Amino acid sequence: MELTSPLRLPLFLFSAALMLNSAISLGINYGQLGNNLPHPESVVPLVKSIGARSVKLYDADPRVLKAFANSGVEFIVSLGNEDLVRMRDPKQAAAWVKSNVQCYLPATKITFIAIGNEVLTLNDSALSNSLLPAMESVHAALVSLNLDKQVAVTTAHNLAILDVSYPPSAGQFRRDLAQKLSCILEFHSKVGSPLFINAYPFFAYKSNPKQVQLDFVLFGPGSGIIDQGSGLHYYNMFHAQVDAAYAAMEKLGHKDVCLQISETGWPSKGDADEAGATPENARLYNGNLMRLKKGTPMRPNADLNVHVFALFNENQKPGPTSERNFGLFKPDGTPVYNLGFNTTGLGLGMGSVSGNSSVSDGGTSSPEGPSDGYLAITSDHARSLPLSVLCMAVSAVVAFHL
Repeated sequence: MELTSPLRLPLFLFSAALMLNSAISLGINYGQLGNNLPHPESVVPLVKSIGARSVKLYDADPRVLKAFANSGVEFIVSLGNEDLVRMRDPKQAAAWVKSNVQCYLPATKITFIAIGNEVLTLNDSALSNSLLPAMESVHAALVSLNLDKQVAVTTAHNLAILDVSYPPSAGQFRRDLAQKLSCILEFHSKVGSPLFINAYPFFAYKSNPKQVQLDFVLFGPGSGIIDQGSGLHYYNMFHAQVDAAYAAMEKLGHKDVCLQISETGWPSKGDADEAGATPENARLYNGNLMRLKKGTPMRPNADLNVHVFALFNENQKPGPTSERNFGLFKPDGTPVYNLGFNTTGLGLGMGSVSGNSSVSDGGTSSPEGPSDGYLAITSDHARSLPLSVLCMAVSAVVAFHL
């Protein structure tokens, strides 16, 4: 699939309205693992200024949900990995939905509940065995409250669920996860909710920078690769990764389930061994991502509803330096690099409101700590990427020089 505009960002600014007029729907991930982040009330105008239609949280922070009431911004709230086992109990699930979702509707437009994060690749049988039952319990709670038509249940997976990803048409899930994923896809098909995927071309480049073509992962110019199985032409790794997941879903008999991108992004800073983590590469990746046409070569009409990771740099995230530098903005609201957003910083309302804090308000409190899944969302990607993802990148190098 070709891009609709020059592949390299021009020097002049493109406005936030471009996000609104883009063929793809764009949202933002709002993590709060920092001790210098702004109060949620100050974040509302920032989110609206960049044209984000949706915000994804890693919890159901009442401060954020109240601050965005009547803003028109849609929300994905999350139930942490640490809560999955107890959510198998229908009573616990119903209580959670009432106190973390129902009480904010309809003023705050909560549209999805993400159950856990990247659970199936954590090698934790208690969590993986609890994932689908938790999803079913939360959905049943929504049905009982007559909320299932406006709030859907899903869960996010990383690309390590794939055993084969190159060529994209050969995409296949890991054999040890196929049965669980088949049941999860059956759930999605039954209730009409999308499968969430976290896709990070950055980690493929970081793992093998000498062989992976940087232009291919940054949506840059080049001949791309041709999938010999389908005949489709791929000009960037992002689309190839997404279509590999689509192909894997089809092999399990679920062409009926749509796929959405719950996370993707590029860090502006990294450690010495984190190749490619620079402000310029982050600007190119996220800027070109925002200008993509809707769909992929395999699914040209699909709206991926892409959620960029992340809104802010978060100084309390563990792991390598890149983990703390995926943000589009610094904690004061100024851009980390120039994407042309019409923002001048927040100026006020700063304070320690990280996801580690606990606030009691009206009988509802934010989680006592960050979700285990959020702590791990990117640190292990490079180690867990299937070999075929890296093979796809190496093959792209050959294609670029043909």
